[in-house]
Amino acid sequence: MSDDLLLAYAEIEALVREACTARGMTDAVAQSLAAAVVSAEASGNRAVGLSHLLDYLKALEHGRIDGQAAPQITSPAAALIKIDARRGIAQYGFDLAVDDLTARAKNFGIALLSQHNSYTTGELGYYPWRLAKAGLAAIAVTNGPALMTVPGGRKPVYCTNPLAFAAPRANGPPLLIDQSSSSTAFVNIRAAAAAGTRLAEGWAVDAQGQPTTDAGEALKGALLTFGGSRGANLALMVEVMAAGLSAANWSIDAPGFEAGVGSPGAGLVIIAIKPALLDPAFETRLDEQLRRLSGEGVHVPGRDKAARLDEASTTGLRVSRKLVETLRSPIADAAFAPERPTDIKL
Repeated sequence: MSDDLLLAYAEIEALVREACTARGMTDAVAQSLAAAVVSAEASGNRAVGLSHLLDYLKALEHGRIDGQAAPQITSPAAALIKIDARRGIAQYGFDLAVDDLTARAKNFGIALLSQHNSYTTGELGYYPWRLAKAGLAAIAVTNGPALMTVPGGRKPVYCTNPLAFAAPRANGPPLLIDQSSSSTAFVNIRAAAAAGTRLAEGWAVDAQGQPTTDAGEALKGALLTFGGSRGANLALMVEVMAAGLSAANWSIDAPGFEAGVGSPGAGLVIIAIKPALLDPAFETRLDEQLRRLSGEGVHVPGRDKAARLDEASTTGLRVSRKLVETLRSPIADAAFAPERPTDIKL
């Protein structure tokens, strides 16, 4: 902590933008990535925050991301938006289409955005959260390179295949549920290996398919789904929606996001709904229900994210000096071991 720098929110966004443009991104693409990455960091989702940004920078340098890509956006039907990210980043394609998606959802009551051929999606909850702030309920799914296996397996067949849902409420921030199909995030395994710490049981298997708490062995093997077959079923559902509907790479066929020159070709599908067309009192009723559930001890996700974002916008964020130096360096491959995310439980 003593070696951390306290930077204003806008300073960090500018730092990220400059690091991206220095490595070949256009200003517009860099702005999209900076907004998403800093939002993830500020809201406490550090696993896909600034430490994950280094993966984007390395991917830029090695060709896994085309920082100049101009997404191709079409509309195969009135309530459908289809995006070919053209080996760019998912955040930029979404930014270009979000106003259109919002308008179509409000006009037709429901609309769907499908995107393929992008780098990894980052913080999935970022997408439905923004739609909920516009008065829409939204569900999002995404896939990527295979990192996870199912109970009894040893070969990775799915990415962590997260699912996120957000809904607007009166008198409070949106409800937001954002979770992966895996027991933990891949970047947490990687960070534990770098730190030499052990994993919790049930997180991963080694290359032979045997359960392991050795993070180094887990990197040679695969993550595990949460909840056994239930998590595996959820992962399959996400795979079909994110990769099947979008015509993206199946996870098992997707190039890795850490090495090589090929884009993972990830898929992202978002369904946006205007709840007020079905129930004009939806936001009030949801707020009342969430307050009632909270009184019964139920955790209502979304409030913490909103509070952290508000605090960060006012007081700034603490960022390690080493990370700042890395972002300012001309080469993203400069030695840097990402800090262990705070949500690792060992």
